Amino acid sequence: MTFASGWASGLNAYATVFLLGMIGRLGGVDGIPAGFQRTDVLVVMGVLALVEFFADKIPYLDSAWDAVSTFIRPVAGALIGAMLAGANGDLLPMTMGALGGVTALVSHAARTGVRLAVNTSPEPLSNIGASLAGDAALVTVLTLAIAYPVQAAVIAAVLLAATIALALLLLAQIRKGFVAFRGWLATR
Repeated sequence: MTFASGWASGLNAYATVFLLGMIGRLGGVDGIPAGFQRTDVLVVMGVLALVEFFADKIPYLDSAWDAVSTFIRPVAGALIGAMLAGANGDLLPMTMGALGGVTALVSHAARTGVRLAVNTSPEPLSNIGASLAGDAALVTVLTLAIAYPVQAAVIAAVLLAATIALALLLLAQIRKGFVAFRGWLATR
């Protein structure tokens, strides 16, 4: 559960907390922190997830959002991992928190690189398609993690490895995307 949630946090930390909170609240699933299920947390995370959902579909705005999220997603992954493990100062929950944070960082970095490469495409559909694929993967893995955490972790690991491999294959396009993103920022 910690690994799958860390991976999901690297894609969209707000949607991860929102989805886990809704599953805990409406599904009565044990193990979901009560703080995730609070109405104020669900409202704020739902709004932020919705903002990220739409920002993620716009070329270069998605890269700007990812740049800011570099400081949010890994920390959120660590906190989610620690909370899921019942953090109270023991070594295991702190280790699970670190696992969630590192997984979120790697997931975020690979995703951000691939999205920079996708942004170099002249048509907008590839950006929207890549974003929707990430959204669908996040919902699928987190939902699966509730009932089958080991299988969800394996799927998250396979998706993470595939994203890293894709980022490595697209390294030239990522560099091109980074240059284009810097140009886009300069015009703002």
